[in-house]
Amino acid sequence: MTAQYIMVVDDEPDIRQLVSEILEDEGYRVVTAENAAKARELHRSRKPDLILLDIWMPGQDGISLLKEWRENETLCCPVVMMSGHGTIETAVEATKLGAYDFIEKPLSMAKMLLTISNALRSSQLEQENRGLRKQVAGTLEPVGNSQAMQRLREQAKRIAQHNTCVLLYGEPGVGKESFARYIHARSPRKDRPFVRTALSSSAATTASLGKLLFGSEENGKIQYGLLDEANGSVLYLAEIFELDTDTQSRLLHALKENRFMRIGGSEWVDMDTTLMVSSTHDLQDDVAGGKFNEELYYLLNVVPLMIPPLREHAEDVPELLNHYVDALTAQDGLPYRHIALPAQNFLRNHSWPGNIRELRNLVQRLLILGTETEVSLEEAEEAVGARIPVFSQEIGQAPESLFDLPLRQAREQFEHDYLIYQLKKVDGNVSKLADMVKMERTHLYRKMRSLDVDPKKFGR
Repeated sequence: MTAQYIMVVDDEPDIRQLVSEILEDEGYRVVTAENAAKARELHRSRKPDLILLDIWMPGQDGISLLKEWRENETLCCPVVMMSGHGTIETAVEATKLGAYDFIEKPLSMAKMLLTISNALRSSQLEQENRGLRKQVAGTLEPVGNSQAMQRLREQAKRIAQHNTCVLLYGEPGVGKESFARYIHARSPRKDRPFVRTALSSSAATTASLGKLLFGSEENGKIQYGLLDEANGSVLYLAEIFELDTDTQSRLLHALKENRFMRIGGSEWVDMDTTLMVSSTHDLQDDVAGGKFNEELYYLLNVVPLMIPPLREHAEDVPELLNHYVDALTAQDGLPYRHIALPAQNFLRNHSWPGNIRELRNLVQRLLILGTETEVSLEEAEEAVGARIPVFSQEIGQAPESLFDLPLRQAREQFEHDYLIYQLKKVDGNVSKLADMVKMERTHLYRKMRSLDVDPKKFGR
């Protein structure tokens, strides 16, 4: 795993050298600062995993520096205070300002190492808990024993051994993040945090996307971004195609140079991050439409992993159903219900346009609303709902009047023919189609799948 990064701040050279050597012997990466100004500079250049901070130093003291970081909202890691002239009042004040612990000089190296280990573990657990709260209920082991899933797990295990960019493809809800976490859990960085975000829902403007990813500096105040948070670990960016042109260029430079600059900053920050990204469609379509940087695409596409839709490994549906029944009853306290075999067979033949996410939501709905101990075939059919098929598959084959159809079928028939008409005009390019019909691409892909419209049929 990547060595954890510790900053030692003390005005005594002998202490800095001794502590540094001991920590490096323990496998940590260490930087030292002799005063608050140097500590501030190092803190700005890279987010540490832990800080050992002396209280009494010439110039600005450690308590004042700790207070400054807290007020600027840049207290990003555990801080362990050190002092040879400490008092209970000083220790209490440091703790109120956010210090993890307080150790006295002369330093007991055994106590220092134990305190550091506990602080790092506490910080890691806090990060993991934040990640688990965001994670969809499930396990790190993607469920399914079909040949497709077994092959994907083997590919993921091989990918995990290499520190390279990973691009995961798949429709919404197929489990791309689940596979990203599976790779992380088997990589050399498995003990480091898995940092993730969905770009389309996290930021609405170019400026906020850039700040979200790279952080920012303004009037001496640092706002850490995802690359700071994931330094030394793994960063997963869902819906990578949502990045604007400027942020794509910044990310390309960061990946090529292994360093980045915060928005509004003037100093480079070293980057040591394994990047995983995902997309709901082939990014080559965006490259062809001028929406995505071609060089960045090839840099990200070193190891592509295609996650198939659930309809292509439908034999896994019964196992998935039972998995989510067990998971939701254990985690959410929902009443256990057995899904009858006829119901499982029916659900196995469902098209699942929302993939595994749709299946999980359906199981949750059945557990919440059901009153019997067993889910019957009729209940499963009612929960799924009968889909009204599109009348025709080719434009121009609609009935003489759409007014003779039920409203939902008439609407779907019109949408089907409309999209085919527009796809022919743009030669099957979905990026151009999205601009033409004023629709976000993820929603557009979902709409085309629900209407059985395949854009590849209309490309030249």
